[in-house]
Amino acid sequence: QVQLVESGGGLVQPGGSLRLSCAASGFTFGSASMRWYRQAPEKERELVANINMSGARIDYADSVKGRFTISRDTAKNTVYLQMNSLKPEDTAVYYCNAFIWSIGRGYWGQGTQVTVSS
Repeated sequence: QVQLVESGGGLVQPGGSLRLSCAASGFTFGSASMRWYRQAPEKERELVANINMSGARIDYADSVKGRFTISRDTAKNTVYLQMNSLKPEDTAVYYCNAFIWSIGRGYWGQGTQVTVSS
C-alpha cells in the first residue's frame, strides 16, 4: 500500500533552516506529483510547494517563494523541502502528499511538526 513517511521537523529559531524529507513507497514514484502542505493551528491546510512527475515544473506559495525549495530524488523515492530564513509564521504541521495521476487519487503522510520560535 502507499506509504509516505515525513521526517526532519523540529524546533528552530527565526532565520534558521530545516530540511524535511518524505520517503515514498507502494507506488511508482515517477507517476506522482509530489506536494508539501502545511496546517497551522486553527487555519486551513495550505499548499506550500508542488513538483510534477518529471521535476520540470515547480510551484510555490507566495509566502515561501525565495525561501523554500522542493526537490525529488527518484533513486531514493524521496521528496525534500529545504526551508531557509524561517519565520514564526512558518510554524505548522507539514504534510507530504502524493497525487497519482493514473488513478486520480492523492495520499497523505502523517505530518511532521515545524516550530519556529526564539
